[in-house]
Amino acid sequence: MSSSSFHLRKTFDSLSIRNFRLYLIGQVISTTGTWMQSIAMAWLVLKLTGSGVDLGLVTAVQFLPVLLLGGFAGILVDRFDKRKILILTQSLFASQALLLYILVSLGVVRVWMVFVLSVYFGLVNAVDPTARQSFVQQMAGPSNLQNAVSLNSVTFNASRAFGPAVAGLIIASLGVGPAFGLNALSYIAVVVALAMMRKSEFFPFAKASRSKGQFREGLAFVNKTPALRLTLIGILIVGTFAYNFNVSLPLLAKFTFHGGPEALGIMSSFVGLGAVVGGLWVASSARVSLKRLGVVGLLFAFTMGVASVMPTLTLTLLVLGVMGAFSIAFMSIANSLLQLNSPPQMRGRVMALYSVGFLGSTPIGSPITGWVAQSFGPRYALFMGALSVLIVALMITIHVYLGAKERVKLDGTQAAVT
Repeated sequence: MSSSSFHLRKTFDSLSIRNFRLYLIGQVISTTGTWMQSIAMAWLVLKLTGSGVDLGLVTAVQFLPVLLLGGFAGILVDRFDKRKILILTQSLFASQALLLYILVSLGVVRVWMVFVLSVYFGLVNAVDPTARQSFVQQMAGPSNLQNAVSLNSVTFNASRAFGPAVAGLIIASLGVGPAFGLNALSYIAVVVALAMMRKSEFFPFAKASRSKGQFREGLAFVNKTPALRLTLIGILIVGTFAYNFNVSLPLLAKFTFHGGPEALGIMSSFVGLGAVVGGLWVASSARVSLKRLGVVGLLFAFTMGVASVMPTLTLTLLVLGVMGAFSIAFMSIANSLLQLNSPPQMRGRVMALYSVGFLGSTPIGSPITGWVAQSFGPRYALFMGALSVLIVALMITIHVYLGAKERVKLDGTQAAVT
């Protein structure tokens, strides 16, 4: 077997597992709808208010419940059947999208309604990401975890490449309402895929027992595990200041390049296409480490900074594609580090902290991004994000190269730090 064919087969190892394959098929359809709704929501808010601050606030309230409740959601995920949790959350997401479709189609939608439905989305989203992240290992098993996490990211970002472009065309020709309606329908695919899975083929996992102080126990475990602690701090900073593309890209499209929904759709698509490449690269790799996370972070920071100063839309698109590759590689490596260094009975709580850091930081970061973009220009919002990633990458690199004495042990081997 040639080296190239070996690496290609390794890249898609997890697809040999039926349950995980079903999951990814459902995710492709559902996340395409989710990205369509993301573009439609941003454009709806800008149409109703024309305000970057309002757009930041709508994005913020979608993720405020993750910040407030995400840690406790990890306790639920550790205790209960993750598949049943996901069937419930996907059904609730569908109802939120359906309500938006009805309100927009009837012409009665107001910005306060968007805020209320965004909070509804956020309450469901406080549980769903943690359940999905933890469910990956139950489907794929420990030996395929890094590959499965990366392919899951590839699926999400392949949809990101396709969904926004379709959304831009639909919004330009039919309005924002149909984008919400199609998203509501897309959740059916996930629910069907989850229902078709064979429970006998799930990998075993230890459920956490019911006891007091479980959230504090999770925090204490992270605090005494350097690789987890440093990775989560990095995710919190990057999530707050860099990963606010739902705010920065619509404002860049509308106010910097004076484009419409088509411009926003194509910008998001280029980020998604790049992210597919980055996810496949991580999926084909056999190793994750803090050192690698730091190097990828430096590249992510550099490309995001370059994107903030490109003079034309065409050049910006090209750089956004490269930035997308490094952005998803950064998050995939961080995700794998957290899961590989967490025991099964603790994984839900650790991944809940990941969700709090990555998604729960949005209520803080999105209004800041919106204010910076409105006050100084969208380019400054992107450059602020690049600086935040640079700080995290330097922090990780200094930790690795200047001789941190602590080393994480996993199954008797040195892991994740060197």
